[in-house]
Amino acid sequence: MANDRHEAVAFAHDLSRRGFLGLGLASGALALTDWRLPSLEAFAAPTAPRHLASAAHSVVFDLQEATILDLQQWMTSGKYTARAIAEQYLARIQELDRQGPALTQILELNPDALAIADAMDVERAAGKTRGQLHGIPILIKDNIATADKMQTTAGSLALVGAKVPRDAFVAERLRAAGAVILGKTNLSEWANFRSTHSSSGWSGRGGQTKNPYALDRTPSGSSSGSGGAIAANFAAVAIGTETDGSVTSPAAAACLVGIKPTVGLVSRSGIVPIAHSQDTAGPMTRTVTDAAILLGALTGVDARDSATAKSAGKTQADYTKYLDPNGLKGARIGVAREKYMGYSKPTDALIASAIDVMKSQGATIVDPANIATARHLDDDEYDLLLYEFKADLDAYLGSLGPSSPVHSLADVIAFNDRNAAREMPYFGQEIMEAAVKKGPLSEAKYRKELAKGKRLAGAEGIDATIRKYRLDAIIAPTQGPASLIDLVNGDPSGGGSFTSPAAVAGYPHITVPLGFVFGLPVGISFVGGAWTEPTLFRLAYAYEQATKHRKPPRFLPTAELDTAAGSR
Repeated sequence: MANDRHEAVAFAHDLSRRGFLGLGLASGALALTDWRLPSLEAFAAPTAPRHLASAAHSVVFDLQEATILDLQQWMTSGKYTARAIAEQYLARIQELDRQGPALTQILELNPDALAIADAMDVERAAGKTRGQLHGIPILIKDNIATADKMQTTAGSLALVGAKVPRDAFVAERLRAAGAVILGKTNLSEWANFRSTHSSSGWSGRGGQTKNPYALDRTPSGSSSGSGGAIAANFAAVAIGTETDGSVTSPAAAACLVGIKPTVGLVSRSGIVPIAHSQDTAGPMTRTVTDAAILLGALTGVDARDSATAKSAGKTQADYTKYLDPNGLKGARIGVAREKYMGYSKPTDALIASAIDVMKSQGATIVDPANIATARHLDDDEYDLLLYEFKADLDAYLGSLGPSSPVHSLADVIAFNDRNAAREMPYFGQEIMEAAVKKGPLSEAKYRKELAKGKRLAGAEGIDATIRKYRLDAIIAPTQGPASLIDLVNGDPSGGGSFTSPAAVAGYPHITVPLGFVFGLPVGISFVGGAWTEPTLFRLAYAYEQATKHRKPPRFLPTAELDTAAGSR
């Protein structure tokens, strides 16, 4: 934490860019510990296709950019089995995650993945399919509990060996839908809520994730491994988690679609927490259609998460019915310029082009449609999260059995101190040390901050803006181009990330590829009121179909810095 009040206030205002969101970058990496990714040989099958033995580090891939619907069609036609598809993704991971560009997106693979795929093939052969996720390989962030042979560590060595009591609700839903959980993705340790000088995408357990578009640039956010893995075509889709920007930020940095749902639409039970007032899980995919399919499989009321009670009657099992290529026609879209634009001229130019596209598709653009409370949304967010982090993490760790090395936030701090060479070689744990000093959630200061944040971001923020201008959604750049890695100073502050309004309010937020700046992906955000996921899907899909900005990465060592390649 900063040493004087001025620096502390400055940090709090930059929280969504330096803390758990992380627009900066960390590279370099610790060597993997003993829990390194197993060799693909452990998963090899006698029937594996010959092309799995392709030349080392090749980026040619038969399933390149395959969607859920593509994979379903191929399994239905008999072109591929679920096992063959899983084998190809496993080969891809072995080729590019630990070799070649060494992206380090994957913490570990599921040793039961091929057995699960086999079971899904047996069901399909018997005429039974569970839905659109049947046999589909998926990756999940390593803070989502799985009661199987994989670890659930939030990237920390402190939780290695800890047995979780049961699957997270999200994992249960994925298994019920027939998905093949392929493995766990790397992340910013403890969802990037450990240090004021952290580098996004670094964990003590896994080292540093890389951005597949420029290896020296940030993968961003805390769901950095989930974002980079799907950009690199390591699976069909992935799940990330967000408190403020940790789905949407890495999705934007990886030319992906990312959705942070309304808080309560997706259960958080079994997910290593930061703060219950803002935490949620969400899809990270290459298309809006895949995001809609995946979100539909995750929703539902869960008795273990009281916030989901509010979603009763508001959830959808199929969000794809809202996908309309003409969905922008007649829509009213507001442009939030104040605070969220003006920090990157190339990004502003891309937004101008996006506005022209929306107008050509029949949308009415209200420009500007600023959020009046935007300048004040960060005032108390950091302090509020410190309160909730202590309470929520203590509750989660306290639920773990004797196999866990730690059972409280204080235990984690002590573990890190004892293992500083492995856990803190680049940055410390100032956020944890500040959080452990907080009092209970019954304190008047906490209750006041919580109510103020919800009011400023919700009723007087997003809701008031939508009502004033009669809008269907508010747009802005998700963030600027990815920063360079800096293990010495940590993630840079500054920039205009458009994540806090929806995060603090607990409202939905979808990011979609906007274009490129010097070869670096940039996203555009669509934000609406509570439970407006159907509207946001309609608008985001129509924009995606009109632009098709998504391009796969080429694993370049750095950004395309020649002027001609600046924006394309």
